[in-house]
Amino acid sequence: MGLHCSQLCIAASSACEVNKLSTIFVIRESRITNMILKPQDVLITLKLVASGKAIQWRFNDLAIELDMSVSETHAGVKRAQRAGLVHVFDGRLQVSLRALEEFLLHGLRYVFVPDRGEITRGLPTAHAARPIASHVVTNEEPPPVWPSSEGPVRGLAFSPLYKSAPQAALRDATLYELLVIVDTLRGGRARERKIAASELSRRLADYER
Repeated sequence: MGLHCSQLCIAASSACEVNKLSTIFVIRESRITNMILKPQDVLITLKLVASGKAIQWRFNDLAIELDMSVSETHAGVKRAQRAGLVHVFDGRLQVSLRALEEFLLHGLRYVFVPDRGEITRGLPTAHAARPIASHVVTNEEPPPVWPSSEGPVRGLAFSPLYKSAPQAALRDATLYELLVIVDTLRGGRARERKIAASELSRRLADYER
């Protein structure tokens, strides 16, 4: 009888821990989604990661790099701040790495689900592009691509995180790789997502250097 009660107590304690962790995640996710976080806000944050911690961006320059209007860029930064993905330190925009990684790994694919379409010309992404492509075995399926007349390959249309992401990626190889990682997290298979998670961790660590 005593052993049975002890087992029940352990089970109840474990359930409480799981519920506690679930509650923390739900609160964070609610905080992000209630801010009406938009895909361009994530694109802006990824650009900050790609450029490194030491760069001090002006809204005008950031907007040009991302093919966005200045007002759109300013609003995106403000939403990212309210969601806890970025903050201001010593007069510079800084990425909140832990919050960003948590959101990209556990929330992104449920919030910004990719649309897939027909065969088209475009820029390769997800498992068809660096850095994921070198870790997976290719098959006969057409590669996922961002539709673009400038694209070098034909494949299945895969909607980019934001409409200006392909142009921004062509300007910045590091940003391109981050977007490929993010697309893998959004729409890749389980093994591909695991690879993407590892590649993401490496690049977030590079941001601190």
